[in-house]
Amino acid sequence: MDEAARSFRTRLERAWERSGGFLCVGLDPDLPKVRACVPDSDRPILEFCRSVVDATADLVCAFKPQIAHFAAARAETDLEALIAYIHDAHPGIPVILDAKRGDIGASAEQYAREAFERYGADALTVNPYLGWESIEPYRREAGRGVVLLCRTSNPGSDWLQEHPAGDPLYLRIAREARERDAGDLMLVAGATWPRELAAVRREAGDLPLLVPGVGAQGGDPAAVLEHGADSRGRSLVVNASRSVIFASVGPDFREAARASAQALHGLLRLPG
Repeated sequence: MDEAARSFRTRLERAWERSGGFLCVGLDPDLPKVRACVPDSDRPILEFCRSVVDATADLVCAFKPQIAHFAAARAETDLEALIAYIHDAHPGIPVILDAKRGDIGASAEQYAREAFERYGADALTVNPYLGWESIEPYRREAGRGVVLLCRTSNPGSDWLQEHPAGDPLYLRIAREARERDAGDLMLVAGATWPRELAAVRREAGDLPLLVPGVGAQGGDPAAVLEHGADSRGRSLVVNASRSVIFASVGPDFREAARASAQALHGLLRLPG
């Protein structure tokens, strides 16, 4: 594998070009809903998620499985199999494992091994609250991405992320990430906060942003493009989960997921 292929940032660039847009589909299986979609399956979570992947792969620049949805259902082996399937069946699509890990020392090293060796993820979401020493173990994995929580999409996040008023925490994270980036860092910045998204972009320069909150949370795709794109009109990975994967909870879930993804893809296209 050449150096360009090893670079997480390069793989993202290629994925944007291949898909023609910024859509990321989040894989957050809810077992009762999943069983309604594939009632006769022996491994419903794996079958459901693989079906969604196959139905949307040509429309996305990334997939983002959420680890808690697998672990709570005792389906970690399904998560391993799913990521391996994405890499084998749809090579070139990065997989961002959403785990929001945050620890120091040996514990962080083990979390990095879990994400990158056990699961084979291309990138991992990480909580920077413990400082840069908690982030560095993830950055030792060559070719992997580290996605730092910055300005998250949930409505209660401002009590900490907006503090203090003069130089809020989320902007300090964005500024530090830009200064320390080696082609491996991204930031989470929610679509539900367009003003703050614009502020993150100003501080982050051309750093890629993982933008949740479009779809079920009501974020506006047009506002994301306006406030979140970089100087080239790029550097966005815009995630939608429930609004795509559970667009229907029934035997037509594949067709419904694709239709929902197509609609979002049309709103999140590359410029030009």
